[in-house]
Amino acid sequence: MISIKNLKHYYIDADGNEVKALDGVSLDIEQGEFVAIIGANGSGKSTLARHINALLLPTEGEVLVDGMDTADDEKMWDIRQRVGMVFQNPDNQIVAAIVEEDVAFGPENIGVPCEEIRPRVEKALAAVGMTEYAKHAPHLLSGGQKQRVAIAGIMALEPECIVLDEPTAMLDPQGRKEIVATVRKLNKEKKITIVYISHYMVEALAADRVVVMEKGHIRFQGTPREVFSRVDELEQLGLEAPLAAKIASELRKSGVKLPKDIITDEELAQALCQ
Repeated sequence: MISIKNLKHYYIDADGNEVKALDGVSLDIEQGEFVAIIGANGSGKSTLARHINALLLPTEGEVLVDGMDTADDEKMWDIRQRVGMVFQNPDNQIVAAIVEEDVAFGPENIGVPCEEIRPRVEKALAAVGMTEYAKHAPHLLSGGQKQRVAIAGIMALEPECIVLDEPTAMLDPQGRKEIVATVRKLNKEKKITIVYISHYMVEALAADRVVVMEKGHIRFQGTPREVFSRVDELEQLGLEAPLAAKIASELRKSGVKLPKDIITDEELAQALCQ
């Protein structure tokens, strides 16, 4: 679905210095895969996300979406129909006074026939669990509900892939749970490819694969169990492993015999009981 080869992205900062936001990143993402990309501030994860639907273009290297080069101006429209983008602040993506009108905005703008828009809107709202709010005003919704409306707006465009750039950064714990559950459902039931950027490690547990970034490079990647078992390495990068993994690591250092791959609260509780 997505092939990133030796991607480099440089920019000039306010002092006139060249900054290497991405420095030789290579990554393949399969159709239907759920990939979480994590890293401290300045690691390059959001810059990488913006390359996937051509909001940014490579300084060097290439990004291919379904075999289409993001640097090809003639393919940009097709790429952005295949890859939708959800940002941190849902208020920046909501443009209408009524929820269903906001979800219809995207399809209208790409020329979807009127008779097709209503079914798309209903389908998208159902997919994110917001059907009962179709006639509501977005500004009266909670942060989590607004973000689900923003995701529905992308769903109505029927993309093959959705990139979410720290979509829960401005939400409370309940809102974060809603968004993670919604994204997991879209991936498992609708088979939509998900690229999920986050600095909340617990959210990455839902992914098929976790990619860890530092200073414009991919440091390591693997399944959530493989990645979050490396507690000390994550801490060296300024990241905190899920609490259960961290506690299990400290207990092992204290001489308690526990499995090395504990990453959830349930697994920790079961191991301690035994």
